[in-house]
Amino acid sequence: MLSNQAKIESLLFVSGNEGITARELSQLTGIMKPAVLDQLALIEKKYKQDANTALKLIHAEERYRLVTKKAVTELVKQYFESPAMTELSSAALETLAVVAYKQPVTRIQIDEIRGVQSSGMLQKLLVLDLIKEAGRMDAPGRPIMYATTENFLNYFGIESLAQLPELPQDNEKNEATSDDLMSLFNDALDDEE
Repeated sequence: MLSNQAKIESLLFVSGNEGITARELSQLTGIMKPAVLDQLALIEKKYKQDANTALKLIHAEERYRLVTKKAVTELVKQYFESPAMTELSSAALETLAVVAYKQPVTRIQIDEIRGVQSSGMLQKLLVLDLIKEAGRMDAPGRPIMYATTENFLNYFGIESLAQLPELPQDNEKNEATSDDLMSLFNDALDDEE
């Protein structure tokens, strides 16, 4: 059985760049908010004291996030700049297709379309400057919205988003699946080659 600290730590990890509030942690774990705050303080202390971990816990505007320590900045930068990382994986392309067609879109909306957690892919696409933060949704938690960048257009050799094919209209179901978006996205790229 997972400890309370492990439960909180796992939710911090999957919340990615958006982070998570103590209130949300309390709701998801069933742990009272004061106990959540105590566990967050212990996690923060644990990471500060452990010289063998690259992680630290930060919080701003009531949101808590796991981030890497400054000491590993160059290593992380090398990872994202390596030739293997500049080629986009199918998961990154799928995430990018969802952003391109649904922008501005939140991570939760992307996750719902893809059926998997997307925070890692969003981080990679942000570092590659293919997407950007496009404000915050006026909803509880004020989630970050994402949109494509000018670099996205340059990367794929298109002049505007209008060059992407229109989504098919289905009267019974007006929601495109990630496979639909990926197929249309690939078709648009093939047309440009």
